[in-house]
Amino acid sequence: MSIRNIAIIAHVDHGKTTLVDTMLRQAGVFRANQQVAERVLDSNPLERERGITILSKNASVRWHGSKINIVDTPGHADFGGEVERILRMVDGVLLLVDAAEGPMPQTRFVTRKALALGLMPVVVINKIDRSDARPAEVHDEVLQLFMDLDATNQQLDAPFLYASGRDGVAYWGPGTGDRGPGSGSPANIPSRVPGPGPRIPDEPEAGLTPLFDAIVNHIPAPKADPNGPFQMLISTLDHSPYVGRIAIGRIERGTVHAGEPVALLPLGQPGLVPPEEAERGRVLKLFGFEGVERVELEEASAGDIVALAGLHGVE
Repeated sequence: MSIRNIAIIAHVDHGKTTLVDTMLRQAGVFRANQQVAERVLDSNPLERERGITILSKNASVRWHGSKINIVDTPGHADFGGEVERILRMVDGVLLLVDAAEGPMPQTRFVTRKALALGLMPVVVINKIDRSDARPAEVHDEVLQLFMDLDATNQQLDAPFLYASGRDGVAYWGPGTGDRGPGSGSPANIPSRVPGPGPRIPDEPEAGLTPLFDAIVNHIPAPKADPNGPFQMLISTLDHSPYVGRIAIGRIERGTVHAGEPVALLPLGQPGLVPPEEAERGRVLKLFGFEGVERVELEEASAGDIVALAGLHGVE
């Protein structure tokens, strides 16, 4: 199975949760008539109240044979350590920018870290249905931001999409390749119009297909070794009243099975670790992410993002 691991970078109120909810719905995670009681990426009460992301959440969708793991990122500089740990779990980022407001300071902070780590961006200029939308100008502002942050030529060649998460549509931006049948034409989206705002092209049947295609075609698959001994980089923690502390991260090498013994090693320590310094444990429960649910697995392989229960020494 092909895997893509992406993190979402977005400023407050730029439409992140609406877009992800729509992605999940169009990928078949929710039924068309199913009411989503809670916004997918705003599950922490403090976050719902303040409208910011503090802890990362995970979701996944299946698209034409590929599994796309979606990880949220903290959007504030105060959580810089959390941001870097999350970005090391993924191979690309979805940079979401409001079509009227353009890139904001906290977007710049996380984007700088992502570009420095060599992650490939996919840019979504969202809310093109706003009356004051100016997608062409915002497009240029994002490119200027990338240049200011010393993006590589490959990163500067990132695909741009113009989207409305609320309406559930996305279209390839000017100069972006891979435009297929039914993907919409940016020529139909003027940079500024009086009155009701940019006109949505008359090809809504494509939905968010161009966005899914951009992720699969432009974000690289994980560079992971499926044959070596098991190794996983733990990036975040969670807690369950049933199984206790849960370690979440990407499997860098090998395969892990529920019930297997594992050793917890300090990050970055060169050479062999003395046995007395290794925290030994057993994978009591192994979870993967399907849609918005954490599902129990018997085994998982290199490249996937999983959750392990049973590692009591993880901090």
